[in-house]
Amino acid sequence: MTPPAARRERLVGMLLFGVAVVLLVSSPTWFASDRVAVGIAQIVLGLVLGAVAVWLGRRAQRAG
Repeated sequence: MTPPAARRERLVGMLLFGVAVVLLVSSPTWFASDRVAVGIAQIVLGLVLGAVAVWLGRRAQRAG
């Protein structure tokens, strides 16, 4: 059985990964409406959240 902290980190990682996917998938909308700065910021934020999610997932695997 995994420790509660590892399980929580895995769940938070999955939540962040889901948010990152939504941000990355919806970013073309901003480019289509000529809001390039918002689109670029959304892509950067999605990539950062995705990286944090992967890091949390790997950390939880090592702890479990």
